Amino acid sequence: MSGDVIIIGAGMAGLSAGCYAQMNGYQSRIFESHFLPGGLCTAWKRKGYVFDTSIHMLMSSSSGMFHRLWRELGVVQGRKFVHHDVTMRIETMGKKVDVFADLERLERELLLLSPGEAERIHELVGMARQVGGFEPPMDRPRELWRPLDYLKQLWTMGRLLRILPRARGSLAAYAAQCSDPVLAEVIRLFVDTPGWPMPDTPLVGALMVLASYHAKNAGTPLGGSIRVAQTVAKRYRDLGGTLQLNSRVDKILVERDRAVGIRLTDGSEHPADAVLSAVDGRATIFDMLEGKYASPELRRVYADWKVYPPLIQVMLGVARDLSAEPHHIIFDLPRPILVAGQARTKLDLLHYCHDPAMAPPGKSVVQVWYTSHHDYWSTLRLDAEAYAAEKGRVADLTVAELERRWPGFAGQVEVVDVATPVTYERYTGNWQGSPDGWCITAANMGTELPKRLPGLRRFYMAGQWTLPFSGVPGAATSGCHAIQLLCKDDRKKFERHAPESVDAVHSPEFHDEEPVERSRPVAEPPSRSLHH
Repeated sequence: MSGDVIIIGAGMAGLSAGCYAQMNGYQSRIFESHFLPGGLCTAWKRKGYVFDTSIHMLMSSSSGMFHRLWRELGVVQGRKFVHHDVTMRIETMGKKVDVFADLERLERELLLLSPGEAERIHELVGMARQVGGFEPPMDRPRELWRPLDYLKQLWTMGRLLRILPRARGSLAAYAAQCSDPVLAEVIRLFVDTPGWPMPDTPLVGALMVLASYHAKNAGTPLGGSIRVAQTVAKRYRDLGGTLQLNSRVDKILVERDRAVGIRLTDGSEHPADAVLSAVDGRATIFDMLEGKYASPELRRVYADWKVYPPLIQVMLGVARDLSAEPHHIIFDLPRPILVAGQARTKLDLLHYCHDPAMAPPGKSVVQVWYTSHHDYWSTLRLDAEAYAAEKGRVADLTVAELERRWPGFAGQVEVVDVATPVTYERYTGNWQGSPDGWCITAANMGTELPKRLPGLRRFYMAGQWTLPFSGVPGAATSGCHAIQLLCKDDRKKFERHAPESVDAVHSPEFHDEEPVERSRPVAEPPSRSLHH
């Protein structure tokens, strides 16, 4: 064995896989199509404003099931995290509700909102307390579980035995049992990820998020996604790994049912002893490998499982200090607005005033998110003028609603930037531009798709398409797990270690400051990307 491993994609899964490959004596090379590492875990800069796309909170930021991983990747050493007292404010049906991180304060707030639902509120908060400290085994992939891992799983599940029959159902189903429609809507939005609520999420997942906030174990990293990603990239390089940017992989080379290298779009071929793909699963299995190693079960998953809908992300740099407002607000609109062909009744926004790295002093970054349809934007993209005009219209509608909320807001907007599902697709290659892959449901919760493909040797997969709703923690974990499988196949003992300290990236690399579409204030990030 040469020990030479090629990894496709420098998102969090690929960077994680690269770090663990280096820790275990492999010489790895990561090929990334973009000109910066990080994948979805990224940001870009416009006139002093930083527009972030990914990490709004980091699970296990202080302890718990992912914390060891974060230490080994250098993410948490020396990094400051913000813990918001109010995780979001929901304004609906004439009521205003603060979702407090502290469970006692949250319970009081919900009882004030809906005293007639006291029994349900006590039950909900009680279940959140019970899942605090719930730690499913994450040290190794399911393929390598030992009897002790199954015992640990039984023990941890046993702790939830009393609530599990209720908690395995969906968040939406639990909310639907409320007689108070306002409380039902608040519960439905408990684990809202900016832009799209997650009502199909099993209730136990929402409870774990609430418990993590309460324990101050889901902090927001100062500096945002790009500092985290570039810190892990630096850790990878410090371990001796090679990161090759602007290098899109077109095909995985196979000889006699064994992965032997890759071919780039420029035609160059790069041999390796093993290949690991940490990019879009559909592109990997059905394009790079031409579907030759897709099992019937895997084909069923790719045909039947739902993906999280793609997003429109409206980003605003505003000469206004919004630090007195909760950082995440969802509010009803006085009347619906039409955005990308869909009627919208709410606005879902974040501001980043908690992080001085995101905007000049006294100013704010505001982001508004909408779910959308990929086909709408991919069709529109065929006409560049129509595409730009629609982005401008969405931005104008958004600013008008924020002007209604905060008079004078429109005149204070200094920068406008809009990303669409096509933007996400071009930058990450994710199918349909989905930012988080598979939807998590009661049916697939806990499922892990195989990180090896049947009949293909020396090939591994990692990333958000190997498990439902992985987010950044799941993606990073999958990279670690894939290298464990490689070590097992090579009969090597898997090694992992955390550095004592890390020189974190305090001034991340940004590639541009100039506007891209000069004819309008609305612009996409630079077009050096995956798919056009």
